[in-house]
Amino acid sequence: MIENRIDTPASMTSLVGGIISDAQQLIRQELTLARREVKEEVQKAKMAAVSLALGGFIALFGGVLLCLMLVHFLFWITDGRLPLWACYGIVGGIFAVVGGALMYTAKSKAQDINLVPPQTAETMKENVQWIKNQT
Repeated sequence: MIENRIDTPASMTSLVGGIISDAQQLIRQELTLARREVKEEVQKAKMAAVSLALGGFIALFGGVLLCLMLVHFLFWITDGRLPLWACYGIVGGIFAVVGGALMYTAKSKAQDINLVPPQTAETMKENVQWIKNQT
């Protein structure tokens, strides 16, 4: 059976309209996915911040007590040959170095948090390429 070609402009219009509708729906879905991924990343950032703050506070408190103990222990084992202020300086310096190393580790972990969701970015690139190929 031979098709009537008179309906071609209407079919082309409906085809383009369908492509535009599909593209809009795809973009809406991608934005929904992006929102969900951003919420997950924000949740990870909150958990990391809470853990870092709580751990830092507890370590600080314990560190102060330990410093006081170590200072007096150093003073005791040197039989007072080192002045008390020198013992405080030595122990404080050691704790400053250890604390700096811990802060560097926390910074490295914080850099693993993705503010731009990688899966969404990749699928958006694929969608843009697909839309370009359709038009």
